[in-house]
Amino acid sequence: MRRTATALLTLVALVATTLAPGAPTYAEERLPVGYNFLVGAAAGGLKPGASAPGTNDWSCRPTDRHPRPVVLVHGTLGNRSTNWQTYGPLLKNHGYCVFALTYGVAADVPGVDIFGGLGDIRRSAEQLDAFVDRVLRRTGARKVDIIGHSQGTYMPQYWVKFLGGRRLVRNYVSLAPLWKGTRAADLLTVAARVFGAEDALPLCTACPQMASSSGFLRKLRKGGLAVKGIRYTNIMTRYDELVLPWHSGREPGMHNIVLQDVCRTDYSEHFEIAADPVAAHLVLNRLDPAHPVPVPCPVVLPLVGPVGPVS
Repeated sequence: MRRTATALLTLVALVATTLAPGAPTYAEERLPVGYNFLVGAAAGGLKPGASAPGTNDWSCRPTDRHPRPVVLVHGTLGNRSTNWQTYGPLLKNHGYCVFALTYGVAADVPGVDIFGGLGDIRRSAEQLDAFVDRVLRRTGARKVDIIGHSQGTYMPQYWVKFLGGRRLVRNYVSLAPLWKGTRAADLLTVAARVFGAEDALPLCTACPQMASSSGFLRKLRKGGLAVKGIRYTNIMTRYDELVLPWHSGREPGMHNIVLQDVCRTDYSEHFEIAADPVAAHLVLNRLDPAHPVPVPCPVVLPLVGPVGPVS
C-alpha cells in the first residue's frame, strides 16, 4: 500500500511539473516564458483579438544589436496570440522588437480572427506584405526577420518570390516547414476537385494549396526556393504528424536542423515545436550568431512540453 501511494504521489508530481510553464532561462527576463504549446494556445485563445505577450508594441525601436524587427507568422487555424505565447515574450526579453499578425481569416467563418490561415495563400501573402510595410514604417528599419510555423513557413515564400519581399528579409526561420508540401493535404486536393477547383476548398482554401501535388506548390518551387541574400533556417522534428514526410522541410541551399539531432530526448511534434525550448534557443542563435546562448536538452513531451523547468 505504501509503495502504491508513493508511486501515485510521484506520478502526480511529474504531471504537475510537466504541465507547468517552463521557468525562464535568463535572470534578466522580465516576461514569463512558458514552453507548453497547449497551455499557451489555450491562454492566448481566451482573449480574441489580443496579441501574445511581448508582441505588437508599436513604440518599439530596434537597437544596434538587434536592428531588424522580428515578424511572427502563425500556422493554419492559429492567430497572432495563440501561436506565439513562447516566442513573443522570449524574443522581447532578448531585446527584439516583435510583431505578429493574424492572416487568412475566412470571411464566412464566425469568430473574426480566432482562426487564421484558412484563406487563399496568395491573399494571405498580400496581408503579410501590408503588415511588414507597416512594421518597417513604424520602426524605421530597412529589413525584418521572419519566424514562421507550419503554413507560416510556406506562405511568406510566396511574398518573397512574387510580391517583392525578397529585398525586405534577412533571416527566414521555419518551424515545421513543408517546402515539398505534405501528403496530409493530398486528400484535400481530391476533395477540392469534387467542389470543382484544383486548389480551393470551402472554409480552408489554403489547405489543398499545401498538398505535395498542388499547382500552388509547383509555382512556388519553380526556379528554386532559396533566394539570394536571405538566410534560411529550417527546424524539423521526426515526430511531425502533419508534415508528411517530416523531412519535407529539408531543402538544399538552406540551413537544415533536425531537433532530435540536437537533443535526443526532445519528442516535440507539429504543435509543440512552436513552443519547444530546444528550437527556441536554436532560433535565438540563428538570429544573433555573434552572441550565442546555451541550448538546453530537457525531456520534451508531445503537446505538453518539457518535463520540469528549462535550464
